[in-house]
Amino acid sequence: MSTQYSILFKQEHAHDDAIWTAAWGKSEADGSETIVTGSLDDMVKVWKWSDEKLELQWTLEGHQLGVVSVDISHNGAIAASSSLDAHIRLWDLESGKQIKSMDAGPVDAWTVAFSPDSKYIATGSHLGKVNIFGVDSGKKEYSLDTRGKFILSIAYGQRLNVIQSHFATVVTYKVISLLVLASQSPDGKYLASGAIDGIINIFDIATGKLLHTLEGHAMPIRSLTFSPDSQLLVTASDDGYIKIYDVQHANLAGTLSGHGSWVLSVAFSPDDTHFVSSSSDKSVKVWDAGSRACINTFFDHQDQVWSVKYNSTGSKIISAGDDRAIHIYDCPM
Repeated sequence: MSTQYSILFKQEHAHDDAIWTAAWGKSEADGSETIVTGSLDDMVKVWKWSDEKLELQWTLEGHQLGVVSVDISHNGAIAASSSLDAHIRLWDLESGKQIKSMDAGPVDAWTVAFSPDSKYIATGSHLGKVNIFGVDSGKKEYSLDTRGKFILSIAYGQRLNVIQSHFATVVTYKVISLLVLASQSPDGKYLASGAIDGIINIFDIATGKLLHTLEGHAMPIRSLTFSPDSQLLVTASDDGYIKIYDVQHANLAGTLSGHGSWVLSVAFSPDDTHFVSSSSDKSVKVWDAGSRACINTFFDHQDQVWSVKYNSTGSKIISAGDDRAIHIYDCPM
């Protein structure tokens, strides 16, 4: 167990071109940890993380153009990838085989995110709609319309309230956060989307109703993430700022500066105490969620850093970017 932040592992030349996206999952079957990366080289790669090192397990071929987004289902069994070729592909992480390919239409498959029950995949579109695809059906099931611009980022919030129907059921859903360009689906209390014009929309998933429109940024929203309790939404923008919103009241709760260029990715730690950001300034920053202070900065990448994520316990952070490298950091617990 680490007492300070440190870089634990570097995988240089992980892809043949820039790495745009990464995801970290854990198998419910055997507890193994899997990292999935997507690159401008058209490839999706599956890595096993064990004994504090990465081992390449599969190189998944099929996309005809660069891979912009990947996500892993909550049981750790399936990966989804989206590409500039406008297709979403589902992959079996145990066998390395493609399960299915879904045509998302011209330029309409950007960020992908599994719904908390992993039955749906949300993706953003250039028409300002969040398109929801069925994992089993392989077809678009419905859309959420922001009536706005190209959606670059999506995040799911948890449902923590009691639903009254024929039974009183407490439904808890995991948080999903997605990155770069897309949207997500019918489980969780909220879904947030970020657009190319800096507008953020928050939907109630149960009703499909647009709850809030937030206008804190004036430039593209590259990434957004809910806190695990869904009380806060953290957003990253090309304006160089990170903003924190009170979800329930739609209030701006804080504006954080520190990055010297576009903020490309944000992710909340599972224990609700910290979040991490990455930027075109080549840095990865860790922030205290309570004090909103930057408590650590990593300057290990040689180029802009497109993706950051925590593992399931919050003990590790992965980052990846234009330098084709994957970095794993140790976090004090």
